[in-house]
Amino acid sequence: MWEGLGRGSFACGQENPSRLPATLPTRRRVRDAAPPCPNLSTPNRLEIGSLSHATCCSVNVMNTARDMDAPELAALLHFYADSGVEWLVEDEPADRFAEFAAQKAARAEAKMSAVARPQQPAQNEAPTSQTVSTPPAQKRTAQAPRPPAPSSSPAVAVPDGEAVSAARFSAESARSLGELKTALEAFNGCNLKNGARSTVFASGDPASRIMVIGPMPNADDDRDSIPFSGRQGQLLDRMLGAIGLSREVVMLTNVIPWRPPGNRQPSPAEQEICRPFLERQIALAEPKYLLLLGNFPARFFFGDGGTIHSMRGEWRDIRFAGLELAAIATLHPQELLAAPANKALAWQDLLTFKSRLEAV
Repeated sequence: MWEGLGRGSFACGQENPSRLPATLPTRRRVRDAAPPCPNLSTPNRLEIGSLSHATCCSVNVMNTARDMDAPELAALLHFYADSGVEWLVEDEPADRFAEFAAQKAARAEAKMSAVARPQQPAQNEAPTSQTVSTPPAQKRTAQAPRPPAPSSSPAVAVPDGEAVSAARFSAESARSLGELKTALEAFNGCNLKNGARSTVFASGDPASRIMVIGPMPNADDDRDSIPFSGRQGQLLDRMLGAIGLSREVVMLTNVIPWRPPGNRQPSPAEQEICRPFLERQIALAEPKYLLLLGNFPARFFFGDGGTIHSMRGEWRDIRFAGLELAAIATLHPQELLAAPANKALAWQDLLTFKSRLEAV
């Protein structure tokens, strides 16, 4: 059908006031379907009837599309396009007026049935000389509310010391990165997991001894179940490629394995619950160099309350998960997408990172 036209008339050349938005679900555009019209004269007035009937080259005449020849049909398509109806959304015509009338009648009938239903038992009730009384105990039993149905939503975890201990026990029980991933996916002690679609674990090659660490998954990471997806991942690939690396030869991971609701900052309790899994991941991968992306990972590893601009670009020797590590922080790809002028700063940090790797 041609959505947007109902019963009424439009003057030739006058724009249809109910012009359709261009975002409707479409199959093809009217202008693309209509050949040049050799018959498009300018009649004084055109009558538009139901959605399945129209006329083009006559005045005040109702014809079906089956009665028209090719030039008349082409003129009709051009008239629709000039009136503002530009998108074909269905193959078959639909009479919306008849549908609305049927829905209105159905609602009226349902309303009448609902009013007549309580009166029906009284009309069918046989006359009796005695009234049967219901004991008070039975009345109270009948009026007692039903217990609520059990909820299928996951239980809310309490971010306390027990949750941290459970996370540490689960992480330390893993003897490989594969076992750690299984343990992380089975762990339910963090509320962040309840709102996330997937658990985003590390990817890449741990044998490189290089680990790139971001803050937490975003919407693209949560959907694809891998760190640094989407536009920020594409920019990171270009950043690594500029210094001779790629995501296949380094190890990519996040401090937090689950996406927080609305990309909010994880609470201190949530950070402590996730810390044992990151510590165990670093202990198993045994990296030598860390590239920290963004303000959150820099604060997490350096214990500094400053901004990324005050912490970036300098190598720091830190101790984490029982290992001596060399770490440097730089701007996160998402920050570079928001402020492209900072790419020069990130490039300086990458050159510093590259020079340290080449000096080994």
